[in-house]
Amino acid sequence: MILLYGADTAEKIKTEISEMLSELNGYIPTLGIVRIGSNPADISYEKGAIKKMESLSLNTKVFEFEENISSKDFLSEFKKINEDNEIDGILLFRPLPEHIDEKQVIEALYEKKDLDGISYKNIAKVFAGDESGFAPCTAKAVLKIIESNNIELEGKNVVVLGRSMVIGKPVAMLAIKKNATITICHSKTKNLKEVCKKADILIVAIGRAKMINDEYIGENAIVIDVGINFAEGKLCGDVDLENVKNAYMATPVPKGVGAVTTSVLAEHLVRAAIEKRMN
Repeated sequence: MILLYGADTAEKIKTEISEMLSELNGYIPTLGIVRIGSNPADISYEKGAIKKMESLSLNTKVFEFEENISSKDFLSEFKKINEDNEIDGILLFRPLPEHIDEKQVIEALYEKKDLDGISYKNIAKVFAGDESGFAPCTAKAVLKIIESNNIELEGKNVVVLGRSMVIGKPVAMLAIKKNATITICHSKTKNLKEVCKKADILIVAIGRAKMINDEYIGENAIVIDVGINFAEGKLCGDVDLENVKNAYMATPVPKGVGAVTTSVLAEHLVRAAIEKRMN
C-alpha cells in the first residue's frame, strides 16, 4: 500500500502561495482566528494554523471569548472583527455554544473573509460549481491530495462516507466538478459495506475511530481518511489502517489530510488579501 502523506501536498501548496505573495508587493495578510472557550481540538488546530502562518511569514490574530459570553455580545464583537480592515480573512471555530445564535453569526460573516467556506454564499458557490468562492478547507484539502498525487477523478466511482456540510457534502460537490460519479453514504445507508466496496476512491468522514476495514474496501481502492479520533490515548482516523490490505493507496492519520488543511487555509488567506486589494 502506498501511503499518501500530506506533507508532500502541503509543500506544493507552499510553492503556490509564495508565487501568490509576489502579487501583494510586500503586504502581509492577517488571519483572524475567532474562538469561544478552550476546546482542546480547537486549540490544537489553532496552534497548527498559527505555526503554518508563521512558516509562510503571514500574520495571525487570535480573538478568544469566554464560554459564557452572551449571543448579543458575541455577535457585536464578531462584527467588529469582520469589519476590521486589517483582518484579511477569518477562521471561526464551530460549533458555537448552544446559547449563541450561530445562524446570525454566519449571516454576518463577509463571504470575502470567510476562509473556511461556512457562509451561505460560499457554500452555494461550491454546490453550483463556482470556484470564485471559498470551499471548506478540509474538503478542499482532500481534493488537493488527490490532484497532487496525479489521481484521476474523471469517470471514477467515488463513495463519500459522511454527509456533513463540513466534509461530506462539499467534498462530493468538488469531486462532481471533476466529473467523478458520486455516492454519498450515511448511517441510514443499506448494505453499506457493499456500497463502499464498489468505490474506486473511498472518502471517509464519519467520526468513528477505526471503523473502516477491508470489509468496506474494494481491491486496489484509494482511501482518503478525514477522521480525527482518539482511541486508547492515540490519535487515529476512521480507517483501521493497520488492518487494511485491499487498498492501493491511503492517507494516514496523523500526517494525512490534516497536514494539508492549514495549507489550504493559508492559500485562502492570501487569495482573500489579493482580491481585497484588487477591489
